[in-house]
Amino acid sequence: MKRIALFLATNIAVLVVLSIVLSIFGVESLLQQNNVDLDLQALLIFSAVFGMGGAFISLAMSKWTAKHMTGAVVIEQPQDRTQEWLLSTVKRQAELAGISMPEVAIYQSPDINAFATGMSRNSALVAVSTGLINSMKMDEAEAVLGHEVSHVANGDMVTLALIQGVVNTFVIFFSRVVGHFVDRVVFKTERGYGPAYYITSIVAQIVFGILASAIVMYFSRLREFRADAGGASLAGRDKMIAALKRLQSVHEPSTLPDQMVAFGINGGLAEGMRKLFMSHPPLSERIAALQRMG
Repeated sequence: MKRIALFLATNIAVLVVLSIVLSIFGVESLLQQNNVDLDLQALLIFSAVFGMGGAFISLAMSKWTAKHMTGAVVIEQPQDRTQEWLLSTVKRQAELAGISMPEVAIYQSPDINAFATGMSRNSALVAVSTGLINSMKMDEAEAVLGHEVSHVANGDMVTLALIQGVVNTFVIFFSRVVGHFVDRVVFKTERGYGPAYYITSIVAQIVFGILASAIVMYFSRLREFRADAGGASLAGRDKMIAALKRLQSVHEPSTLPDQMVAFGINGGLAEGMRKLFMSHPPLSERIAALQRMG
């Protein structure tokens, strides 16, 4: 119920904010002066429906998508002691975090990684790679599981879907405003839309989409620090630090699909401007943050 209320409130907030921005910058009056027949209210609704709707459809399909893209196999009946330990550890951590038991899965990859996804805190999936199982000590793996369970408990999947939906709305809306303005004001198209509208809208959507990705990744990085703190609380601070140091020593990039990277434990490496598009902060910063917890 809270998720639905938050979803509706966010949609309304997006419409209000966009209306205020348009009024402040005089977009409506500028378009009216040039006899441009753009229905901004209809465009706002269209943008919000498709922007927010697309993000939440993606969230609703996230578990199915994750399983098929990574080949993750859910543990129904444990086949060995490792699988028994994974199930018992996640169950214990989920109880401590106050959430329902997530599905636990294993996927084949030499990459030392894990991820969590799902539509809600009580319908989630936690998956670990075979590389993590084979390479990490039990204490380190426990901390990684705690990190992923914390992502679920913190509602990070829903939060990032909301953020993605908001930026999607802005991208859809403003790219079409730019395309409409160029087509009608610059090229003086009188009826329908000319090629300028479609070309400009596509280019603007690509540019705005790149900027929007940087915003989403910024919030993703913030939530990684919180998930690390949650992992430290569930498994122990020293175990969480040890797990991150193990990842740091490996220096391998993440091989998770793009849709799953934001919810993995290892976000890979990047330099220069690419840092703006990292889903995870540098491991050194994450370790330092845990060490400051005392």
